[in-house]
Amino acid sequence: KQIALVSTFADQAVIAIENARLLNELRQRTDDLTESLEQQTATSEVLHVISSFPGELQPVFNALLENATRICDARFGTLFRYDGEFFHRAAGCGTPPKLVDFQKQRGPFRPQGSVLRNVLRQIMVATAADGSAGPSPGPTAMLGGARSVVGVPMLKDDELIGAIVIYRQEVRPFTDKQTALLQNFAAQAVIAIENARLLNEL
Repeated sequence: KQIALVSTFADQAVIAIENARLLNELRQRTDDLTESLEQQTATSEVLHVISSFPGELQPVFNALLENATRICDARFGTLFRYDGEFFHRAAGCGTPPKLVDFQKQRGPFRPQGSVLRNVLRQIMVATAADGSAGPSPGPTAMLGGARSVVGVPMLKDDELIGAIVIYRQEVRPFTDKQTALLQNFAAQAVIAIENARLLNEL
């Protein structure tokens, strides 16, 4: 009788383990679906802004950054245009005021020792697990408290025309999914720029 009772408890333990596994799978699927829906909604919102403001880039850049920082769980973000020599701050979202003042006073610039510099050099995604590490942190770390950073290039015919950089104020590197989403936003920015150029030509 005692052995039978222990066997019953063992069966119940197996049932509990299986229930927990199924619940975890369900939660994961629900989280994935929610994340996918948020990403599709954000993409749809940006495309709506592009169609609503033909030829106007500022509303598009603002919408891109707002969605990118929110969905990627970043603290702030900046979109830069690149003219072949200098980077220009084109839009910002959630940027700390001291950093905004610095960026405006600095004007066009060549990046030095930053994620943006790596984007320029390699023409590919660049990241920093902790932007404040090292002997001489840059202005985004000093004035904006930036820690984990990811930057993606904006490319037209394989030529760099800008970059989107988003920042966290804690050490928490961005995931591959978040980086891929940011690349999608960068592609939308390039489409908006090209649309504006064609409209201006017309």
